[in-house]
This record gives sequence, structure tokens and C-alpha cells, in this order.
Amino acid sequence: MYDVLIAIDDDEARATAQARAVADWPGADDGLTAHLCHVFTDNPEGASVNQLAAVRRAREALEDAGVAVVHHEASGEPGPEIVDAADDVDADAICVSGRKRRPSGKAVFGSVTQDVILSSDVPVFAVPKPTTE
Repeated sequence: MYDVLIAIDDDEARATAQARAVADWPGADDGLTAHLCHVFTDNPEGASVNQLAAVRRAREALEDAGVAVVHHEASGEPGPEIVDAADDVDADAICVSGRKRRPSGKAVFGSVTQDVILSSDVPVFAVPKPTTE
């Protein structure tokens, strides 16, 4: 049994790609739980993680694959909040998705992805955003 925290931003394509990557894990059909986590940096309207389209798309992809899904939301700085959320749910791994960079920026991950990789005590894997053809 695995617990994977999937750090989801507002991009539906990235969220779906992350969900599919986690659903493809070996043993995913034997008790994997995906914790869909979104960190609100500014939420004046009081939105819930369940209301975000990216989270809904990820949930649909995971449920279609037979993966159990739990929602997790936080407020604050995304990097530290994602690492804290992984600790809270006792995650075995964290799934992030980096942003596409120009060639000059490819040497460095996005700041949130880099913060999570450098701060986490559990494995972190990055899923690229799918390219449109």
C-alpha cells in the first residue's frame, strides 16, 4: 500500500498527466491512495480544493484507474506546504509537475518543484506537462 501526494496547481493538463503517471505505478491497483493537494496562496473567495477544475480532472483520471483519492488543501507558500502535507499524510512519495522552460532555464526546475525536491525526506518525482500535437 502506497500513499502518494500529488501537488496540483491550476493547470488541468499537468494535473491529468500527474494522475495518469501515479495510476501507472506498479502496484497502483493494490491499495494506492492518491492525496490530491492544492496550496492556495490567495483565496479571498474561500474556494475549496474540490472546486478546482485541475483537481477534478486528476480525480476523474485516478478514479477511472481504480485508485483511491483523498483531497488535501493548504494555504501559504506552496513549497513548504506541500512538504508539510506529505508529512501529514505520511506519503511515500510526492508527485510534482514542472513548467516548460526555455533552453536557458532548463537547468533549474521551477521554484516550487525545486523547493519540494530539496526539502522533502521522501522521493519526489516530476511529471512533464504533455505536449500538444
